[in-house]
Amino acid sequence: MQHIDGDPASKNTARLCVGGKMDLASVWAALRAEGRRVVAEEPTLEPLVDDVILSRDSLAAALGARLGRRLARADMPRQSMEPMFTGVFEREALLVRSAVRDLLAMYERDPACFSPLEPLLFYKGFLALCTYRVSHQLWRDGRRWLALYLQSLASEAFAVDIHPAARIGCGILLDHATSFVVGETAIIEDDVSILHEVTLGGTGKATGLRHPIVRSGVLLGAGAKILGRVEIGTGAKVGAGSVVLSDVPPHTTVAGVPAIVVGEVSEENPAIEMNQQLDCREGILASTKHPATR
Repeated sequence: MQHIDGDPASKNTARLCVGGKMDLASVWAALRAEGRRVVAEEPTLEPLVDDVILSRDSLAAALGARLGRRLARADMPRQSMEPMFTGVFEREALLVRSAVRDLLAMYERDPACFSPLEPLLFYKGFLALCTYRVSHQLWRDGRRWLALYLQSLASEAFAVDIHPAARIGCGILLDHATSFVVGETAIIEDDVSILHEVTLGGTGKATGLRHPIVRSGVLLGAGAKILGRVEIGTGAKVGAGSVVLSDVPPHTTVAGVPAIVVGEVSEENPAIEMNQQLDCREGILASTKHPATR
């Protein structure tokens, strides 16, 4: 089987972790201040918060501690796993910035999230993305067996299965996360929101570039299945439970099995607004009896 690490088979360059300037020192200071507040309000959580935040001197160390604490196993105990995670985050500064953009995306877009510390401590979608980011770096470094091991651990611990060769941008909201599956050659650009039970998969035994491309600003509803090397255009919306087998034009809403265009997106950026209404327009449903096409 041919395994591909190259660029997407698309005329557009993938938008992966571009822009997003931020003051990491300010974010780290805010997380520490929030940690002290949590300990004051709920002393029972002091061991966790102290271990992950208050006893650490950097975001890289905090991320390494949280993942090491969550993923340690008998075959790789925490005293081996945590330094491995921390070392990758310290060596690859972009991974820390990516993780912070994911964390802030979850805080800003999820109305159930009241603190930026919540994703770091409790949200398996955030932790699964962090694990993927390390596994992807290891894959790029040629340490593929260890990358696949981390993929297996994340699948077991978080019920999230992301192949380490997949390419995922920053500012990703992975809400609830359970049963999220991403194939080897999939691409997800920056600023995408994804709910649980979404699959970015292939359609059979085809090799090469065989998984979807999801452009920036897309909202993928719960249970959506996107199969094959199809492209979900910028700012598009895929309704919950839909099965997408062909390209989706930018700024359109698709729904159904198989998915068809049901309207134009009403929001400028569906991923930010998180409005899962289908945006149906009068007459659209009657006139769109064919699968979504570019």
